[in-house]
Amino acid sequence: MPREGHQVITLTPLPASVPQARSTTDESITAWALAARGGDPEAVERFVGALHRDVQRFVAHLCADPQAVDDLAQDTFLRALGSLHRFEGRCSARTWLLSIARRAVTDSFRYAAARPRLSDVPDWRLAVEHAQPRWLPGFDDGVALADLLGALPEERREAFLLTQMLGLSYEDAAELTGCPIGTVRSRVARARATLVQLLAAAEGARGDEDVLVAA
Repeated sequence: MPREGHQVITLTPLPASVPQARSTTDESITAWALAARGGDPEAVERFVGALHRDVQRFVAHLCADPQAVDDLAQDTFLRALGSLHRFEGRCSARTWLLSIARRAVTDSFRYAAARPRLSDVPDWRLAVEHAQPRWLPGFDDGVALADLLGALPEERREAFLLTQMLGLSYEDAAELTGCPIGTVRSRVARARATLVQLLAAAEGARGDEDVLVAA
């Protein structure tokens, strides 16, 4: 839940007629962020709308509680809008915002660790599956992308998510995660190879089931 005393903002994605994060250039998003820093309300709306889905997808893969995704996205944008006066455009606004989202998730882990656990945490994969992209070849055949990504080590999953699903460059992903660009490339390559193997195994298992049913 949003912390007491914090303003609540409405995070509404842009209409379908407006290019979304994947098709909107980083230059445009960064320009909106800089204009929003100057108090342009339309720029604020465009900045939030263009990156809303990216932030939700990113925190869904990082956090362990699907019920916390909306709150973490809310917290991310509250932090970002409160810090816009310090954003100077030295990196893309997308990279800057996702780094804030990363810190928001980390802070939520610390907060959760400091309070009693009242109930079991639901499977985070459910929320991710609902937000998973349909444009990845092979993943619209009944194979849940969230389940496949969940089998990856955390660092490889994050590198793959940032570069292959959210569209960050390897340079930006390296800056965000604080590791060399070569390490990011290696993690993505290994993640991709593992996903291909898992997808092939899942399709093979499904084929065996179809044979058994036919028999």
